[in-house]
Amino acid sequence: MKIKSILLGLLSISFFAVSCSNDDNEGETIVPLQGKYNLSKTGTIVNGQEVLVDAPQNESECSRDYLELKLSNVAVIGDYDGDNCALTETTGTYVRSHNDLTITIGNVSSVSDIMNLTNKELKIKDKTTGIITVYTR
Repeated sequence: MKIKSILLGLLSISFFAVSCSNDDNEGETIVPLQGKYNLSKTGTIVNGQEVLVDAPQNESECSRDYLELKLSNVAVIGDYDGDNCALTETTGTYVRSHNDLTITIGNVSSVSDIMNLTNKELKIKDKTTGIITVYTR
């Protein structure tokens, strides 16, 4: 009986050791991408340094514009505009491939590099324009 307990213990330890091996995720974050993100900052890289400012797209006195990425790969862009802060929602799709995020609205697609993804922030850089956009949850 004691030998069975020891063998069971060793077997459990070996499973734990195998499951905790150094898995290479190629720099890809494991935080889920789905969620609603409020537009926070935009900017570019100037002389090797990120220069970010409060997003001018956000209307003062209105809620912040947002990007919602749903589990069903639906992307919703919310834009508050005008004196009455009217909300316009535009729906499209998104696809994530490693650290690339492709958002398609109608016939227009944009591909961005996911620079940072945490439980509180999504930072992307458009691969064509180089514009950095920071969203917060």
